[in-house]
Amino acid sequence: MKATILVVEDDSSIAKGLEQNLRYEGYSVFCAPDGERGLELAIDKQPDLVLLDVMMPKMNGFEVLREMRRREIDIPVIMLTAKGEETDKVRGLDMGADDYVTKPFGLHELLARVQAVLRRKQRLEQSFEQASFGDVKIDFSARTAEVSGQPITLTTKEFDLIHLFLSREGQALDRQEILNRVWGFDYFGTDRTVDNFINRLRQKLEQDPNKPVYFQTVRGIGYRFCRKEKS
Repeated sequence: MKATILVVEDDSSIAKGLEQNLRYEGYSVFCAPDGERGLELAIDKQPDLVLLDVMMPKMNGFEVLREMRRREIDIPVIMLTAKGEETDKVRGLDMGADDYVTKPFGLHELLARVQAVLRRKQRLEQSFEQASFGDVKIDFSARTAEVSGQPITLTTKEFDLIHLFLSREGQALDRQEILNRVWGFDYFGTDRTVDNFINRLRQKLEQDPNKPVYFQTVRGIGYRFCRKEKS
């Protein structure tokens, strides 16, 4: 399946042209006419890629990108701008943009950059299709898991939670970030929701749930995943 792309562009003629050409290439496309709406759609729709104009009403592209990264939304972003100054490019990249295209841009160049960013995203996702730690083996694509060679049952959210921890191995994650990344920004859960799921994972995957090796508590913050290397 082709990826979903969000185009955030206040110039309707440019937005329409991008939408038509991206759809022609097989992508699923939706558009936002300003930064505020673009941020809402990025949060609600979770597209595979955002094409983000810089100069827009309500919120400019830098403000949208800053808010996305503040909320730990790590969707790839390609900035679109009429400005060609190096300082603007550096600013966007430093804030977490994945690429930068200056208007007027050639369609073939933009499509090539879109494909390149999506390929990098796909390679990262595929690197976590299968994982193992200790006696645990996880296959995310098949949604199967086993401990010491015996199959166990994990829920969809448990798979998603493990995937998040593996992708951020060694980092302390606070409970709110975990809720946002696994349950979504519109989910009104509590810290207890995360605690309950962590306890369930420990019961299923830890050799001694009372002395967890992998899913560690970080006092005052949340949790951290550490893979135990076999000697």
